[in-house]
Amino acid sequence: MPSAPQHTAPYIPQIRLYQDWLRETRGLSFADYDALWRWSTSDLDAFWQSIWDYFDLQSPTPHSAVLARNAMPGAQWFPGAQLNYARQVLRHAGPAHAAGMPAVVSRNEQGRQRELSWPELQGQVAALALHLRAQGVGRGDRVAAYLPNIPEAMVAFLACVSLGAIWSICAPDMGTHAVLDRFKQIAPKALIAVDGVHYAGRDMDRREVLQELRQGLPSVQHVLLVPNLNPSIKIADTADYTSVTARNDAETAAFEPEWLPFDHPLWIVYSSGTTGLPKPIVHGHGGMVLVALQLKALHNDIGCSYEPNSWGERYHWYSSTGWVMWNAQVSGLLGGTTCVIFDGSPGGSKDKPDWSTLWRFAAETGVTSFGSGAAFYANCMKAGVDLSACGDLSRIRGLGSTGSPLSAEVQQWGTEQFARLGHPDIWWNNLSGGTDFAGAFIGGNRELPLTPGIMQCRQLGAAVEAWNEQGQPVVDEVGELVCTQPIPSMPLFLWGDADGKRYLSSYFDMYPAGHGRQPGGGDGPAEMGPVWRHGDWIRVLEGGGCIIYGRSDATINRHGLRMGTSEIYSAVEALPEVLDSMVVDLEYLGRESYMPLFVVLRPGAEFDDALRARINAAIRQALSPRFVPDAIFAVAEIPRTLSGKKQELPIKKLLLGQPLAKVVNKDAMANPGCLGWYEGFAREHLAMQPGP
Repeated sequence: MPSAPQHTAPYIPQIRLYQDWLRETRGLSFADYDALWRWSTSDLDAFWQSIWDYFDLQSPTPHSAVLARNAMPGAQWFPGAQLNYARQVLRHAGPAHAAGMPAVVSRNEQGRQRELSWPELQGQVAALALHLRAQGVGRGDRVAAYLPNIPEAMVAFLACVSLGAIWSICAPDMGTHAVLDRFKQIAPKALIAVDGVHYAGRDMDRREVLQELRQGLPSVQHVLLVPNLNPSIKIADTADYTSVTARNDAETAAFEPEWLPFDHPLWIVYSSGTTGLPKPIVHGHGGMVLVALQLKALHNDIGCSYEPNSWGERYHWYSSTGWVMWNAQVSGLLGGTTCVIFDGSPGGSKDKPDWSTLWRFAAETGVTSFGSGAAFYANCMKAGVDLSACGDLSRIRGLGSTGSPLSAEVQQWGTEQFARLGHPDIWWNNLSGGTDFAGAFIGGNRELPLTPGIMQCRQLGAAVEAWNEQGQPVVDEVGELVCTQPIPSMPLFLWGDADGKRYLSSYFDMYPAGHGRQPGGGDGPAEMGPVWRHGDWIRVLEGGGCIIYGRSDATINRHGLRMGTSEIYSAVEALPEVLDSMVVDLEYLGRESYMPLFVVLRPGAEFDDALRARINAAIRQALSPRFVPDAIFAVAEIPRTLSGKKQELPIKKLLLGQPLAKVVNKDAMANPGCLGWYEGFAREHLAMQPGP
């Protein structure tokens, strides 16, 4: 393919352009980022109105207020305004195409590369939307998708939401039960699915799963089949995606997405669901458009592809459709940015591992912003990937990381790799947020100093603090991550949660209503509700940087000293022999704590006393002798959720004597086959414990 267009002007960071605009149009200047952040979290009306204006959001009717009701949950944003996520995307079709920019560049594991132009995107969205409307799909109806990370998923999403229908997607690497656990709760009217996928060197037929989904979802009235493995395959009583989207007539040319109320439901995403049914989280059109635009531009530093300052921008974030980063990737289209997507394994196959795959893909497609999970970079380092052998990566201006804390060692490895390529100042954008509000609390700022192991700043508009056990904000101390003010992308509600109790108990049950709720600091009246408690340990540094220490419900508490598990992983996984690890702290009433460490070793590494000693020494040196484990066990796999999170809490509960079926949902796991070992280990461990 031809190389991507080059920048035609000296690059100015997006957050600097925004601050210049604030000064010129609002007369607002700030001494530093901290002052800008404090304004954004104390004058909520002015900040979010500035985001609306800066990105030139349009509505046929005016809003009567910005934040009409500051309450959590139940904040009322931009009442009276109307918009549509798909309309915001498609407004870029004309100018982006005129500038020669594609909408989507995609490749699969087998090397099939495609480009979707902006007019093609617009035409296919229109054709599919009209088809869905003809099947009776309209406002408020749910459309379920069982699709991988291919352009068809983006088209289907935009077509669905253009009608005011509510989108929900699951990845085809998820089994039938996991998908049904999600989709049954929302009773979809239509189902869009693939015949199969190719991943890690293997074809995986999904026709049988599709049949099981049809049987398990009686609400589905229409099925659309996307031919992904074998275009010649036909399935009875399904419409053919290719034929449907090939329509090109006067009606498709005249189609426009419907104007919808600001808080009209956009999509339903799901929590990890380690126990019980996953939470079906509903976000709105307006909140997601606002937050995604400000996050992508101001913090992720991703510009519009046809703007001179960011000419030729190409945005890639590796993700499956089962992770909210797929939603984040799609949101690049909101700002007129070319999205570059990869469908397949980032590390090759088990027989032929290759962690250079995504780097070569990025070089060949001219990616300017490259993102992935933190574990990806760690795997590249451990596999000895040499970026100088991966092609021309000179267009990459930033590296994004999320999913788990990125260790200082891994970040330094990546920085050194880019320095050898002639880019010693490569910028790392390390994010921490969540599926829960489809955004980020902590992230990057291209203009701030960069220190490995530390995230640069709290996001604009995100009133994040670390609170101690008394509910007091602390600096330079580890505390609970709370957000004291609403953000437009916080959930509208959880589907099926009629009385709101599940929503309240998920995020708002720890601190009393009104405590810490006054914008800028202080308590508010009880009707303002409580603060959002995210469930992470965070340390906010004096300079504004932040460190996430892992989940607060899986904390290590050894001899009165608490520590997030991520710090132990950073120390242990820095050893070349250790590929992965997990630690749990078993606390018994009236008994001493017991803390086992589980490690996955590099093939060929010998698990002997010398390696055990090196692991213990690494923990002792990096943290404290208090956090040296009671025992170390070599295991084949660390149990992880479908979104890649380590299953610390379920394994802790298992080792405390709870039955496996009650502590973990196997269908929500990426590798449920490894649980048998832990179940056996738990039996042996419990058998050796003294009675009460």
